Amino acid sequence: MSEEEVKQQERGEHEDPMVTRRRKIDELVAEGVQPYASGYQPDSRSADLNKTYEGLEPGTETQDIVTVAGRIVAKRNQGKMGFYVIRDAQGDLQLFVRKNVIGDEAYDSAKNLDLGDWIYAKGNVLRSRRGELSVQPTEIVLLSKSLRPLPEKFHGLTDTETRYRQRYVDLIANPEVRSTFKTRFEIIAAIRAFMATRGYLEVETPMLHPIPGGAAARPFITHHNTLDMPLYLRIAPELYLKRLLVGGFERVFEINRSFRNEGMDPRHNPEFTMIEAYQAFGNMESMMELVESLIVSVTTEVIGTTDVEYQGTQVSLAAPWRRAKMADLVSERVGEKVDTHTDIKTMRALCEKFEIEFDESYGSGKLLTELFDELVESTIVEPTFVYEYPAEVSPLSRRNDEDPDVCDRFELFITGREFANAFSELNDPLDQRARFEEQARAKDAGDEEAMWIDEDYLRAQEYGMPPAGGMGIGVDRLVMLLTDAPSIRDVLLFPHMRPEA
Repeated sequence: MSEEEVKQQERGEHEDPMVTRRRKIDELVAEGVQPYASGYQPDSRSADLNKTYEGLEPGTETQDIVTVAGRIVAKRNQGKMGFYVIRDAQGDLQLFVRKNVIGDEAYDSAKNLDLGDWIYAKGNVLRSRRGELSVQPTEIVLLSKSLRPLPEKFHGLTDTETRYRQRYVDLIANPEVRSTFKTRFEIIAAIRAFMATRGYLEVETPMLHPIPGGAAARPFITHHNTLDMPLYLRIAPELYLKRLLVGGFERVFEINRSFRNEGMDPRHNPEFTMIEAYQAFGNMESMMELVESLIVSVTTEVIGTTDVEYQGTQVSLAAPWRRAKMADLVSERVGEKVDTHTDIKTMRALCEKFEIEFDESYGSGKLLTELFDELVESTIVEPTFVYEYPAEVSPLSRRNDEDPDVCDRFELFITGREFANAFSELNDPLDQRARFEEQARAKDAGDEEAMWIDEDYLRAQEYGMPPAGGMGIGVDRLVMLLTDAPSIRDVLLFPHMRPEA
C-alpha cells in the first residue's frame, strides 16, 4: 500500500484502496496528465547498470545520464529526499529522488505515486554512501497507474491458490518465480539448439484431429461448425510425425502442446508440453542415445552441471545411465520370477497380494505393467531406462525379434517418475491394423483411453514407412527436475484451475 493508504488505516479510515487510486486518476486527468502514457523507451536496465558500474565507489556521483523504467515495488520519503525501488525484467534498481534536483512540483507528484505504478525516469548514475547503485532523476513520468495494491511488502504472495490463479501477481511479488520461468525458456531453447545439431527439422502438425491417436488417453472433444463434424484436441503428435517419415523426411521433431482429458495432480495438467522426435533408420538403441545425450546436454547448458538436487534428493544425470528390463525389476520386487509368459493365475494372485486392482480382460503383459507401475516406478531415483515393455500395452511399438510378446520400447524414469517414452517404431501395416483392432475391442469393452483405428495412418503405412525410432520427453517434468519444482503448476505460467467460487 502507498503511504497515503497506510495513513488512512492508522486514522481508522477504511476506504477501498482502489477507490483512493481511482480518485488519483481523476485528479491527474483533471490536471492534464495522462495516467497511461506511451512513447517512453528506456535505454538502460537494472542488471546492465549494476555490471557497468560495479566498480563505482560509495558516495560517488557520475555525470552519466540514463533512462530507466519499471514498476515501483518500494518507496519511502524523508523530507526533501525519496527512495524508490523500481523493478524491471532484470531486477531492482533504486531511484534517489532529491527535491532540489527534480523540482518542487515533480517531487510532490512523485510522492503521490503508489506501489505498483509503472514509471519512467531520466537522471544521472551514482552510488549512495550506503553503497546502493542509484539513478538520480531529473524527470519522472507515470507510465501506468496501478489500481490494485500489491501484496503486502514483506510477506510477498504466499497463498498457493492465488499464486497459480493470478500468475501475473505472483511474478510481481516473487522474483524467484520469474527465475524459474526464465530457466524454462532456456531449457526449451537448448532443446531446439541440440536437435538442430543432430540434423532434425522442427515441424508443425495439427492440434485438431479428426481421430485422436498417438497415445492411450481420453481426449477433449469439440465441434467444427462448417464441416459439421467432431474434432479432438491433440493427445500426441506421433501419428502425424510418422506420416512425415513416409513422405521422405528422415529426422523430424516437434515441441508440442498436447491435451488429455484426465485427472490433475502435481505431475499432470490437462494441457502440457512434450518434445517428440522420429528418426528414419533408427531404433530403440538410437533413441536411448538421443534421449540421454539431449538431457545431459540441456542440463549442462542451462544449469552448468549434471548434478542436481530435487526435493532434497541428490541425483546425477551424468552418462551412462542404468538400463533394466521391466520383468527383472518386477521379479526383484515381488520375490519371484515373472514376465509376459507367466500364467495369468499367478499374475492375478500377485496383484491381489499387493492389493493392485485389475480388470479380468488384462493379460499377463498388462498385469506385469500394473505391478511395475504400483511397486517399482516410485523407487527409481537415478536415471534408468526400463525396457522390454509388453506388446499388450505398446500398440505402436515394434515387437522384439526374439520375443514377440515384448516390444523394443523403453521409458526413462528419474526421481520416481516417467520422463520419456521411446521405441523402435512399428512399421508393419498388417501388424499395426491388428493392434488397432485390439485397441478398438478394448474401447468397446469400456476402456476410454484405448486408441481408435486410424485408417489414414494405416494407408500411409501401406505406402511403406522406413524402419525408425521415435521418442517423447515431457518438457514440463524436465523443467520441474532442473528447477526443483514440487508441482507441475510451478512450471506452467497459467495452470488450469477450478473456477473461482
